[in-house]
Formats: sequence, C-alpha cells, structure tokens
Amino acid sequence: MAARRGPEPGLGPAPGLALPFLLLLAATAGRAGDPRQEEAVRALARRLLGARAAAVSLSVDPALAAGGPDVYRLWSPPGTGVAVAVEGSSGVAAAAGLYRYLRDFCGCHLSWSGAQLRLPEPLPRLRAEIRAAAPGRYRYYQNVCAQSYSFAWWDWARWEREIDWMALSGINLAPAFAGQEAVWQRVYRNLGLNQSEIDKYFTGPAFLAWNRMGNLRRWAGPLPPAWHFKQLYLQYRIVERMRSLGMTTVLPAFAGHVPQGILRVFPRVNATRLGHWSHFDCSYSCTYLLDPEDPMFQVIGTLFLKELIKEFGTDHVYSADTFNEMTPLSSDPAYLSRVSNAVFRSMTGADPKALWLMQGWLFQHQPDFWQPAQVRALLHGVPLGRMIVLDLFAESKPVYQWTESFYGQPFIWCMLHNFGGNHGLFGTVEAINHGPFAARRFPNSTMVGTGLVPEGIEQNDMVYELMNELGWRQEPLDLPSWVTRYAERRYGAPNAAAAGAWRLLLRSVYNCTGVCVNHNHSPLVRRPSLRMDTELWYNASDVYEAWRLLLSAGAELGSSPTFLYDLVDVTRQAAQQLVSDYYLSIRQAFQSHALPELLTAGGVLVYDLLPELDSLLCSHSLFLLGRWLESARAVATSGREAEQYELNARNQLTLWGPSGNILDYANKQLGGLVLDYYAVRWSLFVSVLVESLNSGRPFHQDQFNQAVFQVERGFIYNKKRYPAVPVGDTMEISRKLFLKYYPSALRRSLAGPA
Repeated sequence: MAARRGPEPGLGPAPGLALPFLLLLAATAGRAGDPRQEEAVRALARRLLGARAAAVSLSVDPALAAGGPDVYRLWSPPGTGVAVAVEGSSGVAAAAGLYRYLRDFCGCHLSWSGAQLRLPEPLPRLRAEIRAAAPGRYRYYQNVCAQSYSFAWWDWARWEREIDWMALSGINLAPAFAGQEAVWQRVYRNLGLNQSEIDKYFTGPAFLAWNRMGNLRRWAGPLPPAWHFKQLYLQYRIVERMRSLGMTTVLPAFAGHVPQGILRVFPRVNATRLGHWSHFDCSYSCTYLLDPEDPMFQVIGTLFLKELIKEFGTDHVYSADTFNEMTPLSSDPAYLSRVSNAVFRSMTGADPKALWLMQGWLFQHQPDFWQPAQVRALLHGVPLGRMIVLDLFAESKPVYQWTESFYGQPFIWCMLHNFGGNHGLFGTVEAINHGPFAARRFPNSTMVGTGLVPEGIEQNDMVYELMNELGWRQEPLDLPSWVTRYAERRYGAPNAAAAGAWRLLLRSVYNCTGVCVNHNHSPLVRRPSLRMDTELWYNASDVYEAWRLLLSAGAELGSSPTFLYDLVDVTRQAAQQLVSDYYLSIRQAFQSHALPELLTAGGVLVYDLLPELDSLLCSHSLFLLGRWLESARAVATSGREAEQYELNARNQLTLWGPSGNILDYANKQLGGLVLDYYAVRWSLFVSVLVESLNSGRPFHQDQFNQAVFQVERGFIYNKKRYPAVPVGDTMEISRKLFLKYYPSALRRSLAGPA
C-alpha cells in the first residue's frame, strides 16, 4: 500500500487531523489534581501494603503531564521517614509509579493468580529521581465478552481487587457496563413495552455480552428483578472507584438493536430482522435493527443515554457495536455511513461532547464484506477525532495497516490474546514487544494508546504483566532478561531452575509467530472424533523440560502461592500434550484394527491420566469448577435464581447454547469439569471405538455426536455440588504425574511425529 505523504512517522496525525485530535484529547482529559484522586490512590496503597504504606508518599499533580499523556516521577526525599515519594499526573499515573517502585526496587509482583509482596526492611531509597512518560494517551482494558466469560458473577470485593490491579497497571480507560439492563428496562417500559416482551429479549447473565451486541436474545433468561438491583449497586461503586482514581469510564450506548416489542408499540417503525448469529437459529438470535433514518433511532438512543447519564454521570466516552459478527443489510457505503452517523447522533443528542469507542473486530472478522470502501464509509460517518477504534486483534491481524490508520480516526493498538477464557499457555511475545512501536511509526499514524482486550482473564499472567509494562515503554524490552527478572519477582527469590523454566516457556508456548489464534483446540477439551487437531506451534519438549525444572525448584519455592499456581498450570499444559499423544495412539490403533493397543491407550487416558489431571486441578482454588459455580449461586436471592444462574454458568463452559451451538468455545480445565465432563466423553468415545472393532460395524461420527450430546447435556443438569475449597497436595500430585509420564513423554516429543 502506498503511504500518503504527511509528518514523520510517529509524530502524530496529519495536519488536517490535528484539531479533531485536540478535541478528543481535551474531552477525555482526567480530573487530575483534585484531592479525591490523591486520597483514592493512598487508600489503594493502604489496601495493598497495610501499615508499610506510611513509608510511601503519594501525590497527584496534573501539571506534570503538561496537557499530554500521563507522567509519574519517583524520588526519595532527604531526611524524612518517607522512603519514596511518588507523584503522578493522575491517580492512575501515581498508582503505576507505585507499582514501578514495588516491582523494580522491592522485587514485588501482583497478578490475577496472586501477589508477592515481601517488602524489604527498610524500604529501599532511590539514588536518583526516576521520571516516566507514557508514549500514548490511553492504556485501555477489557473486552466486552469478558463481561460474561469472567465478570458475570463478581461481587464488589472482586471488582475492587480488579480496579486496584487496573490502576497499578496504569489502565486509564475502561468500560463500566454493569447495570445497563436495569436502565434499558426502564426505557422500554416508558416506551410502552410490557414485561413479557422485555423478558423475551434479555438473555441470562452468562450471555449478556452478546445480547448487548445484538447477537443473541432470550437464551438462558429472563433476568430476575433482583439481578437488576444488584447490578445497579455494583455499577455505582465501580464508576465511583474508577473515576476517583482518574480513570475514564466507557459507558454503553445505543447501537440500533431493539426488542420485537418495539414493533407492536410503534407499528410503523422501519426495522429489519437481522440474520442468525453463529449457530443459533431465530429462536434465540435474529434481532431487529432500526433503520438509521427512522426517527425512533434518535428517540430511543438519546432517551437511553440521557437516562444512563442521569444515573451514573459521564466521562463522555461511549461504546456501541452495531455489526459485531453480523453482516450489514447492505454493502452500500452510503448506508453504512448513515448507520454510524445515526449511532453517533444518538450519543451527541444526550451528550454534545460524546466520543464513540468502537471495537474494530468486525473488519478483520469479515474481511470479504469490509473492503476499504465499506470500512471508510462506516468510519467517516463520524467526524474525525470523535471516534476511537480498538484494533482488537492487532498482535496477529492488525487492521490499521490496510486501512491507512483507520482512515484518520484515532485507534488503540490492542492485544486480544485469549478467546473464551480458555486455559492453555500461550503468547505472541515478539509481536507485542514490537507491534505497538511499529504502529506508532506507521505513516500518518493515528494511534493514541495500547490496550488489553482478552475475552477471558485469570490466565497467562506473564503476558499481561509484559503488555502493561510495554504501555509505558518507549522501546521494546530484552525479553529473556525481562522474563528472568519476572520469575524472581513472582516467586520472591532468585532460582536458577525457575528462571530456566520461564526462558524455555518464553521461547516456546509464549512465542507463537504469524497469525496466531489462542483458542484451545486440544483434544482434551473438544468433543472426540477421528479428525482432531493436535498440531502445536512450539516444541512439546520445552514444556516437559520446564515442568521438570519447576518441580526441581519446589523445595525452595514451594511456599510461594504464585509458584504453586504456575506448577499447576505447567503440569496442566504437559498433561494436555499427553492427552494428544494418547489420542493419536487411540486413533492409530483403531485405524489399524489393533484392539489390544486401543484398549491400552484408551484405558490409560480414561482411567489414569484424566483422573490424575482432575486431582491436580482440584488441589488449587483457582482451578476449581466449584469456584465458578458457587460464585454464580452466590449472586442469587432465591433457590430458583440459584438454579438458573448455575445452569447459565454450566452451559457457558460446555454446550454454549441449547444444543451445543458454540460447543466448547469457552472450555476451561477445572477440577470437576475434567472428570465429570471431558473424561466421560472420552470414555464413551473409546467404548464406541472398541465396540466398532468387536462388531465389525464402522464408526459413525453423527451417531456418536447424538449419543455424546446426552452426556454433555447430562452434565449441565446433574445438580452435583462441586467443592469450592481445594483438596490435595499440589507438589505431590504434580510429582506423581511427572514420575509416571515424563520419561516416555520426553522420548516421544524428541522423536517427533511417527
């Protein structure tokens, strides 16, 4: 693609874009400098450090940024009881500076899987002042799907921990989507819809992310009244805390989708029924989209946003996705511009300062439809600088490169990384270490920040620590050196074996190159068949060796919670590889009509490896099915609600729909799920193959699918209560698995494919 002439790479937008950009930046400038942010970041430090927080001085001064991106500085004041002073241009910047000090000078670590906060005594003093400026205005966080895959059942205590982590990570732009259904219900009732029509529109809690994007309706619903009250309460606290720390909250806006009841109340409204989404038929998808020129588009959109702003206030940034994985009704550029313009006008009708934050997923998801003319038309339906596009999958499929930097609209370079909240060691470390810097150097770049947008969280902590650090860097990191320091911080002590394990993981599972999609297709977590994908992007032997090294470090590091988490995770990855090996043996034995070999390989898989893996997962609280299910039940205010929420939680992990519509998309490797869902499927598969050989009748996948569906559905409705407290010794279980499987596994991986 020929580059347009403009300013030198990385210096900012072309001259014609300068004014819109300045409007964008001014509109979203934080409320830095008020005492509220200083008190909020000091309270965070007290939650994190307890009494030791007294040795840290925290302050906020907006002048530090001089109108540009966030800045923090660290120094040790002479002759005081304060070990370090941290000053930030916002509460978030001050929190990021605090974590920089804890990480680089105190050897501390904070992640989803645990904290390592063994502070030196006394706290170290700095020899010279340190000053850091963010290279872009925004560090964005959250994927709309994570609202369902990860956040669905959170209470305030869990949200508080997440917002603390966000602030310490330097996140300053994030959605606040809780409670919107309560506001929508109010709007729909005011418009004349009855409760039955509303109930037929909202999905259950575990599927609201796709209801909000117009993909899905009614499935696993309705929403009980108590759900709305609890979510409103959460949203009040979420937006208050985020804003108190200087974060810009992104609120939901109207994208054009409406319940069918709107057509009853307004029979002359111009609305078209969209096609089905994914593998759902029109029983649960095919929502209605208002024509952009119908007057009701502005009435509904503005009414909703005014009601939302009245309830929660605003930071003037709004999210709406009209065509997420949905083909527009027309490819005519004029139509597409009318749609985006209608969405934007419905925002400015309620808030003249509105900025539209839009996911750019649609452009790479349906590239045949979204050709340059269509992309340009959709983006240019909004004034330049009044939209921010999330280049959602930039580490693998960047869109800015083939759209001339989104045709002038600002964008955020995002790392998607994870689909469905799947477990599985994975990363594209070279891509994220270089990608953001290349995007800034792109001719006429309109990049305004970096973002983390996983569909599910609480996995692969290392990748997110790295990406958060890169959000404050001016150049790439030396990754082998960085990961060595990471291991030391994470476990609280240097250990050669642990560092060696992490360097092996860095070069293998965490270094996928090219177009990499982290969606776990391991035979372990997929419905069995004779055509399963076992291909790896790395050398399996590196994971086995990392497993050996971590176990050898256990005597020294075994008291570290983060070490035990990683030992489970690496052992789990090794076991996942072993499942693929046994699957290949099963398939080869069946195709060769070798019944003894089939019985041997199938027996080891079903009666030893999978039960042992389940025992391992049951030994750690963060790998328990019961934790997910009990958190769903805890939100309920009645037994009936508890049953509904638990069915939501079980279905999302497994069938993802009434009939396996998006089967195993959100697969997890959890204690209880492995034994009672995945292992039961494998047992049936092996039994059917054995029967096929014994009887001489061919194996039919369709017949097996019908039989195994009953197993899958049976799990959802088995009503078994799974423990939310771990059982067993992680080190001992991992060592037992290692002694039993490591020698032959290493030989197979080194030998390569048969």
